[in-house]
Parts: sequence; C-alpha cells; structure tokens
Amino acid sequence: MLHMGRWTFIVLLLFILTGCHSTPQHPERAGIALSFDDRFFSDWMALRPLLNQYQAKVTFYVNCPDSLTNEEVSILKTLQQEGHEIGFHGTIHGISTEMIQNLGVEGYLATEIRPGLSYLQQAGFHPTSYAHPGGNHNARVDSVLEASGFRILRDVALAERSYKGFRLYHLSPQWLPQIYYDFVPQRSVDALLFDTSANLSVAELRSALVRAKMRGKAVLLFGHQPFFSVPKPEQYGFDVQVLRQMLQTADSLNLKFYRMSDLPVIQ
Repeated sequence: MLHMGRWTFIVLLLFILTGCHSTPQHPERAGIALSFDDRFFSDWMALRPLLNQYQAKVTFYVNCPDSLTNEEVSILKTLQQEGHEIGFHGTIHGISTEMIQNLGVEGYLATEIRPGLSYLQQAGFHPTSYAHPGGNHNARVDSVLEASGFRILRDVALAERSYKGFRLYHLSPQWLPQIYYDFVPQRSVDALLFDTSANLSVAELRSALVRAKMRGKAVLLFGHQPFFSVPKPEQYGFDVQVLRQMLQTADSLNLKFYRMSDLPVIQ
C-alpha cells in the first residue's frame, strides 16, 4: 500500500507540473488519435459506417501479415483508401525485449520486423508507425525501430492494474499525463487501452476528451476487437456503443481526428 501510494503521488505530481498552463498555445490542435490492434478485419470493416459518420480517421495496427488472405488485403486497402492508416504490429507479435536479448539486433530484425514489413510492402502498404506487441519494449528496441524508419512508436497505458484478481489501483484518464500528446515531436508515445477489461466508464473516457480540448492536446486511445454484441469469455475488445459515445463527444467538442503518423509532423 505504501508503494502504491507513493507511485500515485508521483503520477499526480507530474500531471500537475506538466499540465498547469491555463490556456493552450494552439487550441485548434486539440484532438483524438484512435488505433486498433491485431487482425479483426471483418469487424474493422463493420466499423466503417460509424467512422464515416464522424469523419474519423484512425490507425489499424496489423500483426502476422504473412498470413493475410486476398480478402483481408482488400479490406485493408479499402480502409487505407478511405484515409485510415495501416500500421505495423510485428511479424510474430513476440516479446521484443526477449528477442533482442537472445537473438541480437539482426536476429530481432530478421524475426519480428523485416519479414512482416516485406509482406505489407508487397501488398501495397508502407507502415510508418509501429505498435509494440503487448507494450513490451526498451530503449534498445526503440532505437532499432527508429533506425528502421518508423515515425512513431506506440506503447500501452493502463488505467487499472490488478494482481491475482485484486485491483491494485484505478486512475481516471484525466490523471494519466502520458496519454496526451502535446505536439512536441517525439517518437515514443503512450495510448490508453479502452477495452472492456480496462473497466473505464463512458464518463471517464469523456473526461479524457474534455481535457484534451482544454489543453490543446491529442488524447491517444486504443482497443482491439469491436464488439457489436455480447462477446464470448475468451474475446478481448471494446463495446462499439462506447466508441460511438466517444465519437459523439469528440464531434461535439470539435476535436480533430489524428492518425498516429500524423502526430509527429504537426508543430
């Protein structure tokens, strides 16, 4: 409990120190960057009407691209043609730090990065953003990915942590400064998981969008499979109705929609 309290105090202190400006320098930049991970192609296609309704442009991070079918490539091309970004999420979706430790830089690149990029490029996609599988990475991994030409690297932020079924903490998104991009160019960023497992309420997610608006920043959020109905126990993803309410809020606040690779080029 003492350790947890100290951690929370540090987070809150950093948030206060980094968010104390009363007026944003560029309020017109306020926005939201949404991304979706893995291989839920048919469900991503089913999201199109909702995304189009709000003119939302997002990033889809694809893993294991060597097994893409012609139909799946066609889906990704449709999404790309409609203005969405196709990002890269690893060839084998492996544990990056272990691979680079055990295989070295060349072994890591040959296993996790180069093959998947080659498959995507052959299919007509040229990813410039990368989402760390499982949020696993370190400075060495990041430097290798930066040298490989990725414009931005996305990590994972969690509002809640549990241990053996017991909740250790739960923080509202407005108290997580790392999920707000302030348009100072940087390669490594954090996006907040909003899957059902994150136990975030609509009100909490709305507060994150309001804070982005107030601070002139972009809030970064991501999920996995879109749930259009009650999911099975083994499925992981987010309620589409929650996404709908976030898009409605973003629209009412006049927030801009950013793809992940858009962020570091805006200054």
